[in-house]
Amino acid sequence: MQARPSLSDELLADIDRSSLSQLSQQLGASESQTREAVGAALPMLLGTLGHNAGQINGAQSLFNALQKDHAQPGMDLGALLSAVVRGSNASAAQTDGANILGHIFGNRQQEAQSSLGQATGLGSDGAAKLLQMLAPLVMAFLAKQISAGGMDAGALGQTLGREAAQTRQQGGLAGGLLGSLLDQDGDGKLGLNDLMKLGGSLLSKRR
Repeated sequence: MQARPSLSDELLADIDRSSLSQLSQQLGASESQTREAVGAALPMLLGTLGHNAGQINGAQSLFNALQKDHAQPGMDLGALLSAVVRGSNASAAQTDGANILGHIFGNRQQEAQSSLGQATGLGSDGAAKLLQMLAPLVMAFLAKQISAGGMDAGALGQTLGREAAQTRQQGGLAGGLLGSLLDQDGDGKLGLNDLMKLGGSLLSKRR
């Protein structure tokens, strides 16, 4: 039986060519580079949310926030991303990507941006801009998943936990970034040497 696509895969599939082109223009990057970066950023965002949901009251807090601030019945995710990229302020809660990132990454936000920028060639500023544009999309997507699947906080936490575990097990760029961010060795710091190797490997494929 074929495995169900990950949440990251489902969300990436919802980003149409037009939205990807707009993202590329905002980042000053090619569409192929942008797609690779988005493909790494989405598992990082969702995986970190999965880690957070596994903490005490984490799943319930996330569930409450999704229902209160991000539930938009009938919202087309492509339209939302397009609005965020253009700077259209559909709602303060939806489009304040920097604020959402602060809640997702906490004091690791700068490290997340730097590591993604290094590994994808976008640089820290480009990665920060990308994450800020994707964060409202991720939250709207999860709110839609809750509504469509009739999830409660426990089911949400389990779903995101599986997503985080799957991303780390699969490895590659996304797994390496998430694993480093969540600190596998317990020293409280990112494995920047490993990330630089990942970035070098990714960049060498483009030449």
